[in-house]
Amino acid sequence: MANVLSCMSLLANYDGNPTDAVALACRAQDAARAAGEQPLVMSMLHLREAFAHAALRDAQACHQAVDRSRDQYERSRGHEAEAPDWVQYFDETKLLVDTGIAYARLGEPARAEPLIAEGLRRENTDQQRGRAFHAYWLASAQLQLGKLDEACTSAGLALDLAAAIDSPRVSGHVQELHRRMLPYAREAPVLAFEQRMREALG
Repeated sequence: MANVLSCMSLLANYDGNPTDAVALACRAQDAARAAGEQPLVMSMLHLREAFAHAALRDAQACHQAVDRSRDQYERSRGHEAEAPDWVQYFDETKLLVDTGIAYARLGEPARAEPLIAEGLRRENTDQQRGRAFHAYWLASAQLQLGKLDEACTSAGLALDLAAAIDSPRVSGHVQELHRRMLPYAREAPVLAFEQRMREALG
């Protein structure tokens, strides 16, 4: 039940319904507590809640949910094997990168950039779909910080990975990021990225 509700929370967030996403994440936590409050499960669920608060631009609630997620993750150390199979993907790397994405959604790119960059550095290269999505968020944070060269490099990585796995969703994110680069349309890094995008996406 907690797993299903957490997935529904994530979908609600992607569909632009963050208030529903918060409620679903909290219901997922209630379901997990009723089943014994396994700390790795609770860590993941608190981060789902943080995503939703970030979309609502509720900084205090987002930071509190991130703190709870970290606390629960620390509690889970040494007991990962006790967690359900469906949550064992949620390791320290995933905690780092998802926390960074929450901060990027919240509009705190200086906090987000190092976390997402470190997560990407740690991730296995065969995790192409996840890496494509994370590279997009890294580029987004870097663009917010005015780091145009770095943003175009990260966006190029997202583009290459999206093309390799044929992901329309990530390609759409990259195109949206390109639209946000329009104020810098005559800058060399953006011109080079545009050329790369035309070659990859047509």
